[in-house]
Amino acid sequence: MNISVVIPLLNEQNSLEELTSSVSFIINNLKLEFEIILIDDGSTDNSWKIISKICSSNKNIKAIRFLKNFGKSQALSAGFKACNGDVVITMDADLQDDPNEIPELYKKISEENFDLVSGWKKVRYDSIIFKNFPSKIFNWAARTTSGIKLNDFNCGIKAYKKEVIKQIKLTGGMHRYIPVLAKNAGYNRITEKIVIHHPRKHGETKYGIDRFIKGFLDLITLWFIHKFGKRPMHFFGLIGTIMLLVGFFFSAYLGIDKLFLQTSGRLITERPEFYISLATMIMGSQFFLAGFLGEIILRNRKIKKQYIITEKINE
Repeated sequence: MNISVVIPLLNEQNSLEELTSSVSFIINNLKLEFEIILIDDGSTDNSWKIISKICSSNKNIKAIRFLKNFGKSQALSAGFKACNGDVVITMDADLQDDPNEIPELYKKISEENFDLVSGWKKVRYDSIIFKNFPSKIFNWAARTTSGIKLNDFNCGIKAYKKEVIKQIKLTGGMHRYIPVLAKNAGYNRITEKIVIHHPRKHGETKYGIDRFIKGFLDLITLWFIHKFGKRPMHFFGLIGTIMLLVGFFFSAYLGIDKLFLQTSGRLITERPEFYISLATMIMGSQFFLAGFLGEIILRNRKIKKQYIITEKINE
């Protein structure tokens, strides 16, 4: 298998026939063995009926149906698990990604030996206020945090070596940060390609402004996991140590002053240093406890599958 095209979708009944026909036509012209994997992420329209019809007439098209809407990360994760191609290409199902980008993306992976190629929608046909501007801020934050010089982390159309997508694990909303996950796993040959972005033909976007808030929170989570995910005690223990030392310093000062110097006639409990000492020592102990619990959980965790499949076609 040369190419696997993984397409997550939600309520895209009007786009599916045109999309699968275009993708099949373009890859057939390349004379390559391929598969198209459609992941229905809990659609409530007629998407699955149309998918079943498409799969019955084209055995290169496979489909997975979720019990309900689990999210794009889980849909991609299921597609990655099922795919067999040496080069894996992802794209959205709303016809805004152009299938004509596939040959060049395939070439960059198979011939130029990149690990990952990310699309860059340099010219976008989205809302400036609700998508374009927040996206620029989001991508700036992702570049600054990760050190990966990409202009569009969240572009749906990307290409990967098979080994890359088999190594990374997608949870929550981490599909936005697949390049970061790949880099953290040791795949450093990452580049981007300017891609054509078409205006939406059918339906409406499934994402609102809240996705950028969630994206920033996921970015912080990813940074923390990369830095301290294997050693949570290094983070919590450091903070706990500093706070305990501050508390010990103030308590020692109070004790020496009360026993030997007697510079104040007030009770220890009437002095602000007492409460600083008490608060920092309690909080320091709690940080230490959080670090220990994190280490215990890390060593005993079992990652569970985060989606439920109800049907498969051509698998």
